[in-house]
Amino acid sequence: MKARVLHGDCRALMRDIEPNSIDLVIADPPYGETSLAWDRWPVGWMDELPRIMAPHASLWMFGSQRMFFERAGEIAAAGFGIAQDLVWEKHNGSNAFADRFRRVHEHAVQFYPVGRDWAEIYKRPVFTNDATARTVRRKKRPPQWGELNGSSYASEDGGPRLMRSVMCVRSEHGRAMHPTQKPVACVLPLIEYSVAGGGACA
Repeated sequence: MKARVLHGDCRALMRDIEPNSIDLVIADPPYGETSLAWDRWPVGWMDELPRIMAPHASLWMFGSQRMFFERAGEIAAAGFGIAQDLVWEKHNGSNAFADRFRRVHEHAVQFYPVGRDWAEIYKRPVFTNDATARTVRRKKRPPQWGELNGSSYASEDGGPRLMRSVMCVRSEHGRAMHPTQKPVACVLPLIEYSVAGGGACA
């Protein structure tokens, strides 16, 4: 797989992308929750997305619950509806307020253009092999019924199972090249779920 990195304002760069050519969009826009100079919501960045997205494409957007609440009107105005959401649980949090819970999670929400049928949006469920091997114990018979052979059953292995909606992944703190860099382990399941082999992501 080849990757091409485009540097610049996404609102301008997207105008040069061919219509219906993108199979998946993964976005991590500034949440607009701090006083940092770069942390400013890029107004209008979603307007060009429906044009460049293929008919089966969807959008995954990282953000905080506060951000999604505050931008709900803009997201809806751009023509997107919510399909599902995931929670990324980090090993460390970031919170500038000493009077609130320490936030150790972010959301990843999947959107798709509301004019398109959800059945036509590409999706391939992701499975993991971390199901817990369990032992099912049978209740003992009353003494007058005699012995019961095979009083328990042990499962052979611990998986697979449908991937859960909470991803516990260590953040890139201390080794990131970007201030809000997302771990590969957070992004890869989104790609596996949403893009067929050889698809184009933005």
